[in-house]
Amino acid sequence: MKPVDLARKLRREAAFEPAALDRGKAELMAAIRQEVESRRRPTIVPRLPYENVGAALSFLERAFGFREVPAARGVRADGAIDYTMVEFGDGMIGLGAQGAHGAFSPKRIGTASHYISVSVDDIDAHHQRALAVGAQIASELHDNRSGYRAYEALDLEGHRWRFIQWMREVPGK
Repeated sequence: MKPVDLARKLRREAAFEPAALDRGKAELMAAIRQEVESRRRPTIVPRLPYENVGAALSFLERAFGFREVPAARGVRADGAIDYTMVEFGDGMIGLGAQGAHGAFSPKRIGTASHYISVSVDDIDAHHQRALAVGAQIASELHDNRSGYRAYEALDLEGHRWRFIQWMREVPGK
């Protein structure tokens, strides 16, 4: 429940029973902390170059479940998206026009020079979603001895994405 809704509920309950505010204080503070923490931004945000940022954004949303950060979008004079950022869970990555800062799309240079790992909650459903949208699967869904399931897919321009789901608790987390 959102903090504002919880506060209204507590106010209504307090009209009949003043002690309800004391009991609900911890729950309200926890809800406020959760809302504030969800607005924190990562301190490291890699940026991937694309020939067509708009097409890449659409694909990443449909195939992999990323969400655009609307305030991060930059548009060129011709109306095309020049750059933006997408988020997934508590992670974020930038999408930008190729050539900026000397970076080029794998589509242009002919090979991917890196891959991005993304942790998901339901790897099987995520894999099915990617397949349904037509993502090119580079490495099929498989179990790993280290305790996770994973698959790899390429986006429209050849960036490699590795999706993993931990099947057991990761030491130190």
